[in-house]
Amino acid sequence: MDARAGKTVPYKSVRNEIVVNFEPERLKAPFLLRCGALLIDYILLISVPVVSLLIGRVSGVDPAKLLNSEIINAGWLIMILLALTNLVILPMFSGKSIGKFLTGLQIVNTDGNLPSFTTILIRHLIGYPITILTAGLGFLLALFNRKGRALHDLVSGTIVIYANKKTSSENLE
Repeated sequence: MDARAGKTVPYKSVRNEIVVNFEPERLKAPFLLRCGALLIDYILLISVPVVSLLIGRVSGVDPAKLLNSEIINAGWLIMILLALTNLVILPMFSGKSIGKFLTGLQIVNTDGNLPSFTTILIRHLIGYPITILTAGLGFLLALFNRKGRALHDLVSGTIVIYANKKTSSENLE
C-alpha cells in the first residue's frame, strides 16, 4: 500500500496531477444526466430576464415600453454576466457549471486533467455553436458514442464524466 494513500492533498496540487489508467468509458456521464445539467443551466439563465420582466410589469412600467426599460436591460446584463460566469469561469476553475455541480458531472480533458481556459473557450465558443448548428444532433452524438462524447467534446478534446462515481478499484480500498 502506498504511504500517500491516507494523506490529504491540497486542491491546487491535485489539479495538475495526471490520472493513472483513466478510462472514460467507466466514468462517462449518463446522457440523461447531461441533459438534466443542461436544463438546470438553461433554467437558471432564462429565469433572470423573466424575473426582470415580471418586476417591470409589477412595478407599473408601461407595457408598450416594458421591453426597452432599464429593468429589462439590467436583467439582460445580469443574464450575460451569469452566463459568462456559469459557462466559462466556473468550468475553467472546477470543470463544472452550476448544472453540472448539482448533477455531479465534471468536464475533464481526455487524459483526466481539468481543462485549460483555452480548452473551455474552444468548447463553449466553437464547439457549442457547431453543436447547435447541427440542430442538436451534435449533442445526441453523446448518446451513441462509446465514450459519451458530444460534438463539442470532440472539438475541444474534453469529456464529461460522472465525478461522484466510484470505480471498482476505488471500492476495494
